Amino acid sequence: MLTLHSSTSQKEIIADLTAATMPDDAIWIDMLSPDAAETSFVERATGLHVPTLDELSEIESSSRLFSEAGALYLSTPIVFRADANDPRTTPVGFVLTRERLITVRFQALTALSTYVEHSAKATAASRTSTMIFVGLLDAIVDRMADVLELVAAALDSVAQRIFRNEVSTATSNHSPSREGASLREILRRIGRNADLTSKIRDSLLGIGRIAPYVMGAGADWIPAEASQRLRTIRRDVASLSDYDGHLNNKVQLLLDATLGLINIEQNNIIKVLTVVSVVGVPPTLVASIYGMNFKFIPEYGWSWGYPYGLALIALSAIVPLIWFKVRGWL
Repeated sequence: MLTLHSSTSQKEIIADLTAATMPDDAIWIDMLSPDAAETSFVERATGLHVPTLDELSEIESSSRLFSEAGALYLSTPIVFRADANDPRTTPVGFVLTRERLITVRFQALTALSTYVEHSAKATAASRTSTMIFVGLLDAIVDRMADVLELVAAALDSVAQRIFRNEVSTATSNHSPSREGASLREILRRIGRNADLTSKIRDSLLGIGRIAPYVMGAGADWIPAEASQRLRTIRRDVASLSDYDGHLNNKVQLLLDATLGLINIEQNNIIKVLTVVSVVGVPPTLVASIYGMNFKFIPEYGWSWGYPYGLALIALSAIVPLIWFKVRGWL
């Protein structure tokens, strides 16, 4: 899908894919999963190369940040579907010149939609290619901050369950299978948030590289206001990166705590099995002795021999239980 944004009005411009030139007031060209016809039109009308998905997916810095024929080619991975259970990253490309900005993406992004809504109130002076680019970066960083807040809230909820006795209370009132299911769910939640923070870190790293590169490579034509905002974005990215690192440390703490609880539950199960096996040994020994097929076992001739044997078996089971209780193993 091809969307042309005007520099003079808030209305989108309808693109004529058969035209040889781009409309004069088309300041921002937004390409969402462009097809061959849209790509060909933009390249023909602007004289700029439109990066492909494979080119945007390159991870080396020389492929993500470079200048060619007066245009800055920039790309970075951006998190999308952050509110779902399976957040992912998608590459986003920017082609920035004095006259125009081209964005190439392959997923609908909340940050860009939010910027389009907010830019409707922007003045004409701020509707330049550079200011739109800076505004997009700012919107992306704001979105990353919002996602990190969601991650922090989710980790606080997990910590509440682990360290405020909710898990221990649940384990004392439910079967081991329910206990295990509860701990597995906690592990999944920690893992999902760890994966999300990792993806956000990749996005912040990409934006953190873009801001100083644009300030350096476009120093001759980027206005002072845009440079100031880029410096602010760079500081915001550094702050969010530190906060992301803090969340990663918290993830590790919660992961260790959850694994520790799982080990405790496993040890409790093993302890119960050990106690049961030890308690069952004396009665088995007594029953084995009186089950031997010898002719002269004195107790066989007793009138109370059978009750005596049953009482001895019960006593041999009760005594170890009392001993374990006294020792605090039960």
